[in-house]
Amino acid sequence: MARSPRLPPLSDEQLDDEARTLVTASWFSDRPTNGQNFFKTFVRHRDLFRVWNDFGRVLFNSKLPDRDRELLIMRTAWLTRCTFEWAYHEPLARQLGFSDEEIEGVLEGPDALCWSELDAALLRAVDDLYLDAVITDKVWAVLRTAYDDLQLIEVPLVVGQYQLVAYFNNTMGVEPAAGLPHLPQPSRG
Repeated sequence: MARSPRLPPLSDEQLDDEARTLVTASWFSDRPTNGQNFFKTFVRHRDLFRVWNDFGRVLFNSKLPDRDRELLIMRTAWLTRCTFEWAYHEPLARQLGFSDEEIEGVLEGPDALCWSELDAALLRAVDDLYLDAVITDKVWAVLRTAYDDLQLIEVPLVVGQYQLVAYFNNTMGVEPAAGLPHLPQPSRG
């Protein structure tokens, strides 16, 4: 459902030097897309933006393999129906080598035939957290075979971070830039 943003992003003219520096942080500048409408909306609350920006930078450039992190983010975007998150993270996933079948598999979930045992466990972890706010012992056991303690800590934090981002973007009506992928429509049935 298309609608106007509830809080529009600040225009370039409305950004002072501090806000401009905050929204052009280098930690995301090497990505194929960047979320300027999100940053230019969120920077209205500078104190929260600064803290979130530092947390996001550390989490986005952390211990989990990039591909695994994107799998967590894509499933979170799908479950939260976050148009903005999907638009920016599908290109990142493709840059990391996700196939069309795997993009479709994100929608289908952990039972899609394209997933390895670890990939399926990552998707189940997102589903567990989304539905019950805890990763089940069975899923944890699979993750435990692949990750060290720091990476295990990051799994629920990545999912929580991107749920927070989804809640913000969905509620504020932040629009992705033109030309980015659209969130697929759920299949009926």
